[in-house]
Amino acid sequence: MDSVLTLSYRKGDIDTTFVMRPQTKWTVVARLNVSGAKLETMGVTNGQKFNSEITADYKSTLSVGVSYFGFSLSAALNPAKLMGKYRDYELNFNSYGKRFGYDVIYQDAHNFTGWHDMEGMERVELPADMLSVRTLNLNAFYIFNGRRFSFPAAFTQSYIQRHSAGSFLVAVSGMGQHTTLKWEQETQIKMTNIGIGGGYGYNYVPSQGWLLHVSATPTFIVYSNTSMTFGDSHVPLHYHFPEAIITGRGAVVRQLGNKFLGMSMVFNFTNIGNEENLALHNIKWRIRMFYGLRL
Repeated sequence: MDSVLTLSYRKGDIDTTFVMRPQTKWTVVARLNVSGAKLETMGVTNGQKFNSEITADYKSTLSVGVSYFGFSLSAALNPAKLMGKYRDYELNFNSYGKRFGYDVIYQDAHNFTGWHDMEGMERVELPADMLSVRTLNLNAFYIFNGRRFSFPAAFTQSYIQRHSAGSFLVAVSGMGQHTTLKWEQETQIKMTNIGIGGGYGYNYVPSQGWLLHVSATPTFIVYSNTSMTFGDSHVPLHYHFPEAIITGRGAVVRQLGNKFLGMSMVFNFTNIGNEENLALHNIKWRIRMFYGLRL
C-alpha cells in the first residue's frame, strides 16, 4: 500500500525543473486563521445622499493538520467560541490542484456593527444584533501553465516551487447573500450574482527556500438578481455595467530544511449597483499563518 501511494503521489504531468513534490511522506502543520467581513452601501434616496459601513467581528481559529501522501486530517479550535464571545458561523473550504482550484466560503453573521450617514443629518450608530447577513462566496479557476506554476506550493505546501513561473487563469465566481436589517421597519436585501472572467498568477522565487505568490481573477457579472424589501414593498434593483466579483490571493512561504512557515491571504470584493441609486460593496477576507514539518 505504501508503494502504491508513493507512486500515485509522485507521478504527474509537471516540469520538475520548476515544480516538485516534497521527498517526505508525512506533513504536520499548525495554523492560525483570521477572517473578517464588511458591507458598504451608498446611494440617493428622496434626493439625499447616504452611505453606511458595517463590519462583522473577526473570527480566529487555531488548527493542526496531519497529512500522509496528500491524505489529510485536521482539527480546529475557536477560543472565542468556547468563551461565548463569538456567536456566528463560518465555513471555509479550499482546494488547489495542478489544473483546477476553488474556494467555498459561507458565513452566517449576526454581530455586525457600524454606522449610517444621511446627508444633512447626524450619523446613526448601528449596534450589534440589528443586522444579520448570510453570505455564500464561490470561486473556481483553471490554470493554463499547471506544469510549471503551482498554486498548492503557495497555499497547501503539497508541492515546492523551485523556479519562478506564472500562468493565465480562467475563472467563474458566484455570490449569494440575504441581509436582514431590523431598524424602524424591517428591510431585506437578497442578491444572486454569477461572474465570468480571468486573470493571472505568479510564483516568484527570489532565492532558494523562498516563494512569493500573487494572483488576481476579476470576473464580470453576467447574471444578477438583486431586490430590496421594505415592509410590504418589494423593489428590484436593476443591473448596471460594470458589476464585478474580484478575487485576490497572496502568499509568502519560507522553506528551512524539513520545516516551512509563512502566511497566505484570500480577498473577495463584490460591486453591485451604482452610487446614483444604490450601490453595494461586499468585502470578505481571510489571512492564514502557518508552521509545518515534513517527516
